[in-house]
Amino acid sequence: MRFTLTLILAFAIAFRLSAQQDPIYAQYLTNPMLINPSYAGLNNNLQVNAGYRMQWMGLDASPRTFNLNGNMSIVNNKAGIGASVLADKIGNTTITEFNGVFAYKLKLQNDLTFSFGMQGGVLGFKTDNSELNIRDPNDDAFPAGTTRSSSVNLGAGVSLMSEKFFVGLSVPRMLPSKINSGSQQFELYNQHFYLFGAYVHTINERLRFKPSVLLRGVKGAPLSADVALSLNFNMLYTAGLFVRNLNTYGVLLQAMLGEKLRLGYVFELPSTKSVGSQFKTHEIQLGLRMGVLNFHERSLSNF
Repeated sequence: MRFTLTLILAFAIAFRLSAQQDPIYAQYLTNPMLINPSYAGLNNNLQVNAGYRMQWMGLDASPRTFNLNGNMSIVNNKAGIGASVLADKIGNTTITEFNGVFAYKLKLQNDLTFSFGMQGGVLGFKTDNSELNIRDPNDDAFPAGTTRSSSVNLGAGVSLMSEKFFVGLSVPRMLPSKINSGSQQFELYNQHFYLFGAYVHTINERLRFKPSVLLRGVKGAPLSADVALSLNFNMLYTAGLFVRNLNTYGVLLQAMLGEKLRLGYVFELPSTKSVGSQFKTHEIQLGLRMGVLNFHERSLSNF
């Protein structure tokens, strides 16, 4: 049984690397810097977000993703800076990423802002084959010990935001990254294109309806689409439903804890078209939003 699970895990790692798939996030709309560097400083304040995603729980050595990022508006809200850290682990493989971010903003109208951002950093890759139960210890595909490699990352994105809508287009990893693991070579990441948008419809003074769509494209894989419908009450509480590629369904819940902290939780249920409905996914996010400079905004915003 353990050998069978090892084969499944090895196949999952090879598929994920050969397909050049980025980590998946369900709360991208409340933390757009995960996929778009142009969001840095866009809300004219300081934001810090931390998230942890436990994907396909119950599957042996299933993926785990941790992210931490922060951004702040500077130069009288004309620009933004930020930084991000990511650790993505599946089985005996860990990918880490460190990026610095800069964005420049243009005020087009009173409530309409265009932003262009870039990020640069380092990607690190590590495999520890001592965690695997390998039938043939001389197999060149699984060298003994730990294998490490690294590469440079460069990404870019644009955003257009108002009080009513938010649209973003980005390529967070523009440079293909190839790594060697034993006798095999994999593309660690390839160019992913992200296009997402959201709109806020005010039903009454307390209730807002927010539909959103995220499209993700990469060479060698089908186009991925997330569609979400959410309701926000008093700018404090949000509840929503979403579907990904018609094979994963989820519930999103968020709440403001006081004036500055936001807690978010996502529960995903894959269908039999995906990995099987018994392997659930949980995603938790904690966010801080506040004004720290005299030109920062202190009020809550829709995005």
